[in-house]
Amino acid sequence: MVDLRYSRQIMLEEIGEEGQKRLASSSVLIVGLGGLGSIVASYLNGAGIGRIGLVDNDKVSLSNLHRQILYTEAQVGLSKATCAAEFLSDRCRATRLTAYDESLQPANADKLVAEYDVVVDCTDNFFIRFLIDDTCRKLGKFWVYGAIGEFEGQVAIFDGRSDKRFTDLYPERDFLCSLPKATSGVVGPLPGVVGAIQSLETIKLIAGVEGALIGKLFTINLLTFETNLINF
Repeated sequence: MVDLRYSRQIMLEEIGEEGQKRLASSSVLIVGLGGLGSIVASYLNGAGIGRIGLVDNDKVSLSNLHRQILYTEAQVGLSKATCAAEFLSDRCRATRLTAYDESLQPANADKLVAEYDVVVDCTDNFFIRFLIDDTCRKLGKFWVYGAIGEFEGQVAIFDGRSDKRFTDLYPERDFLCSLPKATSGVVGPLPGVVGAIQSLETIKLIAGVEGALIGKLFTINLLTFETNLINF
């Protein structure tokens, strides 16, 4: 018998009981537990993903709290990965959660990614995105890309078995990876919108719903509500 909590999702013809079973038997690695990762982890946990890995070596800070909904003021200074796992476990104990209080690096990428079906990139780091792309290509994994800044965001899905790569969107790899990390402004609801789209695309991908953004880049501007869908 399927858990009653998923009944409204199972009512959807595109998902149904079969799609819900696929979600329950799937595993997702979320890299980065900031604004995007908070939303993605919450929705995938709620959707019934069977196993979720949470990767982040950062600590909760006060400046995170206007957009990172997994954390509280009392957790400032604590591990994001640990705090996220505790919050999500209380919300849905059916999901198996693993907290990795570390960053994704060349030394651990193969091992971590190999254990999961899909990777969701919720970072703000070009080096890690290219590393995810390389690793998913090597292991034949799907990964869901998301990025935000100020009022704008973008989402795409890459199939590690295809020739369509992250470098098709961003060919200047060495230059981008050499840039110092910049701190830019971001309106709090933006990662909510973009993270929700990443979550939806991950659910569609796993449940077999048509129309996932494989080989497509979706962009949105929340000031103008202009959107674009670009094939690459």
